[in-house]
Amino acid sequence: MIFLNERDLLSIGHTAIDYIIQIDEFPPPNSSVTIKNMKKMHGGAAANVALVGSALGLKTSLVSAVGGDFIGSEYHKKLKKFKINTNSMIIIKDENTPTAFIMTNNNNDQISYFYWGAAKNFKKIEAPYQTIQESQAVHLATGDPSFNGKCGEIARKEDKLISFDPGQDLHLYTKKQLEKVIKVTNILFGNHFEIDKIKKKLSMTIKELQEIGPNIIVQTYGKQGSIIYAEEKIKIGAVPCKTIDPTGAGDSYRAGFLKAYLEGADLEKCGKFASTVASFIVEAEGTQTNIPDYKLAKSRYENYWNEKLNF
Repeated sequence: MIFLNERDLLSIGHTAIDYIIQIDEFPPPNSSVTIKNMKKMHGGAAANVALVGSALGLKTSLVSAVGGDFIGSEYHKKLKKFKINTNSMIIIKDENTPTAFIMTNNNNDQISYFYWGAAKNFKKIEAPYQTIQESQAVHLATGDPSFNGKCGEIARKEDKLISFDPGQDLHLYTKKQLEKVIKVTNILFGNHFEIDKIKKKLSMTIKELQEIGPNIIVQTYGKQGSIIYAEEKIKIGAVPCKTIDPTGAGDSYRAGFLKAYLEGADLEKCGKFASTVASFIVEAEGTQTNIPDYKLAKSRYENYWNEKLNF
């Protein structure tokens, strides 16, 4: 097992309120469709990773910019319940907590609208040096490109494991900002659209991306599974389950992968464990509704993959 520090994993990026919206199909411009179902839930990619990681047994920290409405809220209480270190959370009292409106159609395709609120202040804030220093690994999730860049540089200077998932904020990165973060990254995560966009934006192949930074690149394909690019190409199947809502599957995959990786598992096992964890999240609406603990994830892993989980 790799030595785990005072805090195993620091997740940096958005903590948000999610409105999960189900519709039959996306409307064309200047028209409307009926919303079949809508729920207000807790989300944000960085918070999702921190919560799932904590449930799996990692000691996690979270750095996000949230509004004055967050303190004492149910969401804040949930983070405390999961024993997540929130001492370095950025509180902007006169702003609202970031809010996402996530629409899913009958094909499980998604369109999201994101209100940054307090997170607009990321670029003005100093990077949390001490919190980075106290963590074994740093995950840079959706969030401000300049803030992620500053945090990545400090984490590299402190010789931390760095994973990066720009997610749906990829379009905010200039070519220079994207290359800067990727150069300090050990593990690059993205779905098949995002990794392809990164390759196109930087005019690089997978191999060329690995040469400048991440020796591990993980590309997820939803119900088609994932591919891990390292010294060799490893294909991982998705764990079959009844998909109710795909929102948050990617974040839970990242948390599961990082849990296994920090425990010293080989890359194939990391991918299998990540896929197993993600299968729980899609079985319920919302990103944090059906988070498995380590025992549940281990049981499903061993039953499906027909092999023992040795961490």
